[in-house]
Amino acid sequence: MKNRFCDLVGVEFPLVAFSHCRDVVAAVSRAGGFGVFGATNGKMTPDQLKIELDWIDAHVDGKPYGLDIAVPENMADRDAHAVTTHMLEAQIPEGHRQFVDNLLGRYGIDTHTPVDADEDREISHFLDTAERMVDEGLRHPIKLFVNALGKPPRFMIDKCKAAGVPVGALIGSKDHALRQIDAGVDVLVAQGTEAAAHCGEVSTMVLVPEVVRMLEESGQDIPVLAAGGIVTGRQMAAAMTMGAAGAWTGSVWLTTAESDVHPAVRERLLAARSRDTLRSRAMTGKTARQLKSAWNEAWEGPESPGALPMPFQHLLTNRALQLAEKAVDGGNEAARALLTEGVGQGIGLVTSAKSARTVVQEFMEDFADALDRMHGWMDA
Repeated sequence: MKNRFCDLVGVEFPLVAFSHCRDVVAAVSRAGGFGVFGATNGKMTPDQLKIELDWIDAHVDGKPYGLDIAVPENMADRDAHAVTTHMLEAQIPEGHRQFVDNLLGRYGIDTHTPVDADEDREISHFLDTAERMVDEGLRHPIKLFVNALGKPPRFMIDKCKAAGVPVGALIGSKDHALRQIDAGVDVLVAQGTEAAAHCGEVSTMVLVPEVVRMLEESGQDIPVLAAGGIVTGRQMAAAMTMGAAGAWTGSVWLTTAESDVHPAVRERLLAARSRDTLRSRAMTGKTARQLKSAWNEAWEGPESPGALPMPFQHLLTNRALQLAEKAVDGGNEAARALLTEGVGQGIGLVTSAKSARTVVQEFMEDFADALDRMHGWMDA
């Protein structure tokens, strides 16, 4: 396949797989798709990023892949003082702590059990750290650099352009697209409300053609990747007939054999229907689509003290879910009800665990079948 996006990143089939799991990224790229490593969790440091990218370099067989980092537009300047997780946790109101402890207690979870979230670590949400992340990424053969939260900082765009690496950004509306174009991005990821985690309110079916038409009318040759609810090749084909240059996917990779999600979470995802997700602030403090569970149900309930803003809500969620997973590992079946994950509505179409390679192959076959059907209608 030949189009603007394929030419930019050097891939033949424009199926983009966003994943926090390096194994998934490498497997997708080896299979002919385009893996994008999501270095967007709070624990990712420049040193850890080097370890992850070194591993991908050694296992991707020379195939192209990309990198996604999160640099919020309101990130503090490089002169800001360092902040640790324990410093932030100390600012969480006691009422919220008690609400979580009571909730976990109702499911037989010992809140004093040690988990990784208890470790004090520096929060890397400052521009100097972000710039080091960009520098580290550009030491590797990255073919696309994506910013996940708003407009990329100027240094990211300038450094990537100097290195000949295209820059992408996620958008949830036409207005977002205009701001990203003004900033100088090379690829737009039009993410509809069906998508996992942080998403807007406009559906993929509306957002993609709206952004594509705006670009066509302004004469701008910027490829658009469709995102949100896409888990099959026929959906990818539909998006590309609307003008997208490819598909940006995420949820479909959570249940693959290579994914590092907890086995109990994988089971819940495979059993989920498309209506078993909701947009809620319960996970991160910002509206995000996630799997329905007792966790987000409690935060939306009448006894809830209300979700805290980022990053405080995320700190509460991260520790609570680690405790729930550990309880499940110890045989506490009741704790499964609390497990959740950022996931899109497309999860209802995912019913069995497969290898990432198999998923890529099925995308290709499904895509080809969809095109054949369309050609048949035209020839009839």
